[in-house]
Amino acid sequence: MSAPGFIPPHGNYQALLCYQKDEAIYDLTHRFSHKFLSRGDRTIDQMVQAARSGKQNILEGSQASGTSKEMELKLINVARASLEELLADYQDFLRGRDFRLWEKDSKEALFVRRLGHDTQVTYETYQPYAETRPPEVVANLVICLIHQTNFLLDQLIRRLEQDFMKEGGLRERMTRARLQVRNQS
Repeated sequence: MSAPGFIPPHGNYQALLCYQKDEAIYDLTHRFSHKFLSRGDRTIDQMVQAARSGKQNILEGSQASGTSKEMELKLINVARASLEELLADYQDFLRGRDFRLWEKDSKEALFVRRLGHDTQVTYETYQPYAETRPPEVVANLVICLIHQTNFLLDQLIRRLEQDFMKEGGLRERMTRARLQVRNQS
């Protein structure tokens, strides 16, 4: 460390592509569940909450990262688990209605993947398709987006693990900072 201090910059979750995609997943899921599921269906709340949990845990993990790498890692993993739960809900929706689940390399899935290559991803990226297509297409679109986001979260988890192994946690940073100040005196 070149300057005294031990709390690194943190909290820039809006710049994370996985957060941007997860925010789009939340917006899509909120609209999807209220448009295509029956009023009073408990699945609506469960899907919306799973989507929200993913987004909020990325935010919270990013904010906690300044003082707790362990908490950051746990919360990013909770976000990943929440999206896995949401993925199963969308797959259940398709299976329960005898709708087709797109293959990973189908032309439709590849089209959705290309949509998500932008550096800024928002609900508006997917809005023209989500608002005009039947539920089978919208569910598959969100499934593709969940897979992309899960991939990014898996990469983030691996990077956080590597960063911790290299830099340590708060106590180690505190000790290094204190020794640096002491050696400069």
